[in-house]
Parts: sequence; structure tokens; C-alpha cells
Amino acid sequence: MINDLLYVIPAGKSKEEIVDILKSHPEIKFVSLVGIDLAGNDTDEKIPVRIFIKDMEDFYTGSAVQTDGSSVVLTGIATLNNAKIDMPADPKVNWVVDYNFEHFDEETGKPVGTLRIPAFLVHNGVRVDSRAILENSMQHVQDELMKLFKKYPKIAGLEHIDGNDVEEIIFTSATELEFWVKTPLDEAEIAEMSASQVLQEQYWQRTRGAVRTAMEQAIIMLDNYGLHAEMGHKEVGGLKAHIDEAGNLTHVCEQLEIDWRFANAMQCADNELLARIVVKEVFRANGLEVTFKAKPMIGLAGNGEHTHVGIAATLKSGKFVNLFAPEKMKEDFLSAIGYGAIMGLLKNYEVVNPFISSTNDSLNRLKPGFEAPVCIVTSLGHTPEVPSRNRTILAGLVRDVSNPLATRFEVRATNPYTNTYIAIAAIYLTMLDGIRAAVESRKTTAELLAELSKDPGTPGFYLETERAYRSEHDVFEDYTEEERDRLFGQPPATVWENMQALTKYPEKKLVLMAGNALRSELIDAFVAGALIRWKTELLHRIIPENLAIVRACKRLHDSDATDQDIYNWERVNSLRMYLAKDSIDQKSIFTLIANAIDTGDYDTASGLQVEMYDKVQELRTLYIQYKHNII
Repeated sequence: MINDLLYVIPAGKSKEEIVDILKSHPEIKFVSLVGIDLAGNDTDEKIPVRIFIKDMEDFYTGSAVQTDGSSVVLTGIATLNNAKIDMPADPKVNWVVDYNFEHFDEETGKPVGTLRIPAFLVHNGVRVDSRAILENSMQHVQDELMKLFKKYPKIAGLEHIDGNDVEEIIFTSATELEFWVKTPLDEAEIAEMSASQVLQEQYWQRTRGAVRTAMEQAIIMLDNYGLHAEMGHKEVGGLKAHIDEAGNLTHVCEQLEIDWRFANAMQCADNELLARIVVKEVFRANGLEVTFKAKPMIGLAGNGEHTHVGIAATLKSGKFVNLFAPEKMKEDFLSAIGYGAIMGLLKNYEVVNPFISSTNDSLNRLKPGFEAPVCIVTSLGHTPEVPSRNRTILAGLVRDVSNPLATRFEVRATNPYTNTYIAIAAIYLTMLDGIRAAVESRKTTAELLAELSKDPGTPGFYLETERAYRSEHDVFEDYTEEERDRLFGQPPATVWENMQALTKYPEKKLVLMAGNALRSELIDAFVAGALIRWKTELLHRIIPENLAIVRACKRLHDSDATDQDIYNWERVNSLRMYLAKDSIDQKSIFTLIANAIDTGDYDTASGLQVEMYDKVQELRTLYIQYKHNII
């Protein structure tokens, strides 16, 4: 029966064809317009299909469905006195059917389906949503690249093509989805999982039981939706499950990854949203909980969503060429367009990072160690002949000497809750800046490689003098923290610090705003929304959670206490007081953070947040030491 279901209505179908399809599939009872706000949230409704068919023209123009600014994150755009948001459908991408396998249609015996239709959010006649930002950005980048090809028909590393023959630019993108899965209500030991992680007992191991079933079902389901799943496997984090008397696995807690085929930039972002829904629902049906949080458990591997980006072109002859790949794959790492792309991303990454890491959770993952990509640096490989992979850098070159079409960059800082639409837009917009500089310089690929590989203190025609941008070393093992900060820039520790980059680097912000796709009002709205979430979560989630940790650190020793026990407890209790206990003359860190936010002193709040994290981690460590000496 599942094989008989309709999963996708391909892009480009006419209205008449869509009506015929829906009438032939009466199990599809509803439609839902899916708009993506600036926080990456997707809208969902249940509109009877009969209404959609009757008023289809209005669904395309946006007049059929409206929402208001309180329902979506468009901070400062949709205001209380001007809140109306129209939602026109987007016919240029695939529409998918979301089935409820817990609710079956009596007439057909099939699960009830909802046709999810990607849509835009329109305010005052202007599109203001994440999908619009991506679409408009890609159009601008394509237009500018076409101009470059017309002006410079022969580009270094791409001598085998004539720019005048380029017919269309194609942005190829893909994401990899990592997630933790567990059985509900089971608490696993962080220390045991940390040891398992270091020993690499989980990575690429065989899945078993419900996890295996759910993984296989999710891959099959993604294929049904046309995502062309390529692989599912266990990731580095996890814990060996227990087996109960009935032979079922319990205490499941492990990390998985699923990958699927690339698509154009917009379809890639839509696919990623669909994949999260599919994975969560399939695992839930198997009695398993899934979390896509970037750092669901402190001390263990976080969830990344490495984002692969490439640029290709179709020629008038119909030939498809990768514009990052050089003509001579064994002599050059990249073409001039490839070198320019990575230089543009790295030079301007300070203003890209706010759109990639906009939450407390995302920055919890980006700490040195566990391959966390915090340094603004790339790796190309040791030689063009033998590709390699450096997992400690921000954005690395992925290539296959025998397959030029595989050449791309992997941006490693993204996570499953990164707003993929805006992140991809920002990545390509900054890449365009570097591509333009590289092509217009008329430099050879060797000269561009030298620019990217320059030592700090060496002036370049495009890159900043005091910075380094390429390293083939382990950036955490082979450099000190001071060296990393000096060579690659100091990474932001909080959401506030990250958002401040858009003020600190106005010339780089202008790169994002080129083409008016990511215009100032949208950037300001994104930042305002991110800061509201930062403050709210800090006050009402993070501090209460840390307070619970403080309160759980109770005195355990009794009359048999040794001087070591008393010493250990005094250190623990001193930290407890420092974090959570006020006096008339001295306020705790928790109170100081709240006061700083209340008065708008966000610099102080941000600094105290960093100190709070350090002190809470120190408290955890000291309390474990204290408990271990209690018998």
C-alpha cells in the first residue's frame, strides 16, 4: 500500500494537472502552505482540498491564506498595527505529501495525506521570508556570474570552456543530517558515553533493533520523496543499549547520520526541512525520540549538518561543467572561480556566522575539540594529485581527481537548526565577492593559490594582511589558542557577540546586501529575533537549568568525613554560592545576568554568560570528585 501512495508533485505542473492529480488521490484530504520565517520556522495548516481546488488561483496569488506577524518571526517588519502576511504558493519547487500513518481514510484504506506547498511570506506587497531571500540571492549571484563570463570569456583554470557558451548557472547544494536518538525517559551516563566516544566504539558500527528498523524505514521514505538517500550510519556519539527479558533494546542513546543527493539551492533547503520531518516521524513510530539540537548533551559530540556548496554551468551544447573544478585536476586544486569562492567566504565569514550560529545551542557546539569548526580557515589537501580531508577547519575542499563534478566546499559549522535558506544565501553572496575579485584580477591559478596560502603579515590583493586562511594542520593540536585567535580570528562565544559582527564589519555587511536580496531591514529583523530568543532562553531556560544543577549538588558527607571531604565540599559550596546565592552586598552570577539584561547592558550579560558556563562546568567536575570520595 505504501508503494501506491503519491509522495511528490514535481515542480512545474500546471494547475489543471494538479487538480487532476488531487482528484485521483482522494486520500489527500488537506493542503498546507509552508512559509519559512526568519528564524527558520515553517508554517503548517490543514486546509481541505476542496477549498484549494475551488480557490486555486487565490492560493497562487497569496490572497487565499493570510497570517499575522504574531504567528511568525518577522521582528520589526510585521508590527501590531500592520501585521497582515500573505502566503503565495511557490510552483517552481516540488510539492510533497505528508501522510498521517495513524489516521486512515475509510474510502481508500490509505493514510490521510496533506499536500505541503512551499510558499512565500509577503508583507506590504514585498516578500520578507527566508525562501525569498534565498531565491533573490541566487538570482543576483547568477546574474553577476553571467556578466563576468561575458566580460572574461577565458578564466584561469577554466580554459576548456568559453564564457560566451555559458547558458545557465546552477547552484548545487546538499546537507548531511546528524541527530541523537534515544528511548524516552531513559537517562544515560554522560561519562560512559564520553568514554565510548573517545574509544570510537560507535562510529560506523552496526545498528540494531528499533534503531536499525527506523534507520532503514527513514532511508526508504526519503527515497519515496525523491531525495535519493545515499547513506545512513552511526556517528561518533552513543552508548551500548541494554536488552530486556523480551529481547528488546532499552536505554538506547546513540548518534546517527543520514545523507541524500544534492539539488539546486532552493530544493536543497526544502529537502532538508522535509528530511527532518520524515526522520522524526519514522523514529517516533518506532518508539524512539530524536533530537536535532546542536549540543543536546554537554560533554558529548554535537549534531552538525555539514552543508556542501558548489557552482556549475550548463553550456549551449548541453554539457554540464563544475565551475570550481580546474581543467587539469592533477595540477590544480581549483579554478579561479573556486579559489575566489573560498576566499570570499573566509574573508567575509564574520558576517555569515550570525546566520549560521544564531542560538545558544549552536554556539555550545562550536567549542575547540571534537572537530568543532570554530576557526575561519580552509584546507585544500596536501597535493592536487591526492585529495585529503581536514576535519578541524571551517570549510574544506571536497574533490575526486577522477570526477571533476564532485568538486565542492563543505561548510562544517552549520547544525540541523541553522536556517538553511538564509545560510546558503549568505554563503553564495560572500563567495560572489571573492569570485569577482579573483576573476577581475586576471591572476593565474598558481597566484590565487599563493594568495589563499599566504603567511600572516603578507599583503594580498584581496585577503586581509594579518590573517592566515589555509592550514593543512590539525588546528586544535598544532596551534595554541592564542595562535588560533591571531591567525584565524577570535570566534564569538555568545549570540550577542556573534550578532555584533554585523555592526563591527560594515564593509563586509555590504557584501551580504549586494543585489538587495538580503537587505538591511531583513538583516535587522533577523538579528532582533535572534536577540529576543537569546535573552528569553538565557533568563527562562538556561539559568533555571543551571540553578537545578546547583541545587542538585548537595552535601553528602557525615560524621565519617575526612579532611579531603570537607575540603572538596567547601570548594563545591563556594561555587554554588557564587553562582546562585545573593547577599545584600554581593549578587550571584544568575542575578547579575538578569539585571544586565533588564537594563539592556548586553555586553555585560554576554560576558557573564561565558563565566556562568565555565563555573557550572567547574562545579560539575568538583562535585564528581567530591562524590567519588564518599563511601
